[in-house]
Amino acid sequence: MEYKRLGKSGLQVSRLSFGSWLTFGKQVGDTTAEDLMKLAYDHGVNFFDNAEAYAGGKSEEVMGDILKKMDWRRDSYIVSSKVFFGADGGKGGLMPTQKGLNRKHVTEACHQALQRLKVDYLDLYFCHRPDKQTPIEETVWSMHNLIQQGKVLYWGTSEWSAQEIMEAHRIAERYHLIGPTMEQPQYNMLVRDKVEVEYSQVYKTVGLGTTIWSPLASGVLTGKYNDGFPTDTRLGIAGLEWLKDRALAEENLEKVRNLSAFALELGVTMPLLAIAWCLKNDDVSTVILGASKTSQLEENFKAFDVMTKLEDEVMEKIEGILSNKPEHPDF
Repeated sequence: MEYKRLGKSGLQVSRLSFGSWLTFGKQVGDTTAEDLMKLAYDHGVNFFDNAEAYAGGKSEEVMGDILKKMDWRRDSYIVSSKVFFGADGGKGGLMPTQKGLNRKHVTEACHQALQRLKVDYLDLYFCHRPDKQTPIEETVWSMHNLIQQGKVLYWGTSEWSAQEIMEAHRIAERYHLIGPTMEQPQYNMLVRDKVEVEYSQVYKTVGLGTTIWSPLASGVLTGKYNDGFPTDTRLGIAGLEWLKDRALAEENLEKVRNLSAFALELGVTMPLLAIAWCLKNDDVSTVILGASKTSQLEENFKAFDVMTKLEDEVMEKIEGILSNKPEHPDF
């Protein structure tokens, strides 16, 4: 397993990590969840990703039970949570104080996450989305205070704009606070702009670790949708229509069909090609894997082997198929 520093921090994260979105407490049983986490840990994975919104908090409870049962040394793994949507996954019925990035919710959501995950502190705590109703200054102070109290080690963002991230850093510098260390954006062969262009100056100035979600574009980059919409699939889950409509655009499916044929020429599977392509980007700190079967996870760990095949000529052919390389603005 390869490891990389998280932005300009000293924290080393495994370049392949494991997340529980849509699986723990929902798609897989507790026994399977335990098998998946143990397999990941045994393969050198040291970062486990979670959030208050996943399965309405149940995902954290399942992961917490496993962490307690496994009794791994606390200094051997990293666990995260995210705050914004509330513990019912944003389905409604929440009071205003039970969601967002205001001081009250950020503080209480942290305490609740600690209880569900059965840990004394969170290694990483993400602001799951930007909150237009709360001043960024209030959020930065809230995260700083949690770090000062020893309840969080590093804080970061998820799907924030570069401007919002830099505003958080400006506030942190002004008041001598601890600013954000990492961002969790979607990044894959079909979604590229934020990681490759928008954050390009952030990497160079304040530094930014990236914990990538959806490297397989919710399964589209596995090729499973090339010939139709199969049953019992992730994009068929209620509430994911926003992902389904965008990911299954015919333009994307045609690209994946061509990529699948090219992967066959290379002698690799389409999922491994997609994951290895993400890892090839030096600005990617870690790629979060999701799986509902141990066989899937075991296979995905072979992505490092595929990286050796991604020489310049191969990458150029992939770019030709994708035809979506983001343009950097002229300054």
